[in-house]
Amino acid sequence: MSPIRQNPTLAALLILAASALIAGTTLLAKALGTDVLGPPLHPIQISHGRFLFAFLVIITAVGILRPRLSRPHWGLHIGRTSFGWMGITLMFASVAFIPIADATAISFLNPVFAMVLAIPLLKEGVGPWRWFAAIVALAGALVLLRPTPASFQPAALLALTAAVLIGMELIFIKKLSGREIPIQILLINNAMGLAIASVAVSFVFQIPTVKQWVALAGIGMLMACAQACFVNGMARADASFVAPISYVTLIFAAFYDFAIFGVIPDTISVIGSIVILTGGLILVWRETRQRQALSR
Repeated sequence: MSPIRQNPTLAALLILAASALIAGTTLLAKALGTDVLGPPLHPIQISHGRFLFAFLVIITAVGILRPRLSRPHWGLHIGRTSFGWMGITLMFASVAFIPIADATAISFLNPVFAMVLAIPLLKEGVGPWRWFAAIVALAGALVLLRPTPASFQPAALLALTAAVLIGMELIFIKKLSGREIPIQILLINNAMGLAIASVAVSFVFQIPTVKQWVALAGIGMLMACAQACFVNGMARADASFVAPISYVTLIFAAFYDFAIFGVIPDTISVIGSIVILTGGLILVWRETRQRQALSR
């Protein structure tokens, strides 16, 4: 297989597209979890729709492209999909109660939690700069939680737990990377996620309205397209170049929330988001410096 040609401009455009699409999934999840499109759907049913329609998109792509598949590592796939399904379900639950921008900002803690979890699980060392970045990002999350009796957001704990679970998912993704091709990883992840979600949704299923079916299909298709854009963007530029661009998701999320639901981020939301992004950017900067030092 010949290496993909590096193209930073195309990579940036692909990551921007992925950011807009991912923010779009949270927007639709919020509409489905509230009464905008009909009686609110349970987060488990929203998650099921995400996996159902994403699987249909990916299996269609596999049928057209006919990639050469290898023997999968089932244990890693089960771990990745289980944590991913729980994480995305809790994230969809959180956006029904808190601003999309707040939930998105908290989701940026995923790599921070993945870094911390990599210490016991991958035996990776974490230096002082990484710990500093993690502390800064977690401080931003604490701001968004608004930990006072008058303003505490319990639903923000759902987003925080989702970030921990997705951070765990990233550990499994890291173990899978290099073992299998991206489209095989996406295919198995969505197939297994659909199986788990189908069992879970049987306990809470309600017949969606026509608009809700469209929104559920939209979540799945947007997520599948976002994953494709992100994987292809990562393949065309260094991770240190791509990672900061993905933070634009927060801007898209805030814009969608304002345009559709009229939600304007307050001062606490802005401060908390900036602090989390600062921690994330410190982490990206440190990773870049380390890679440059190793390449000399």
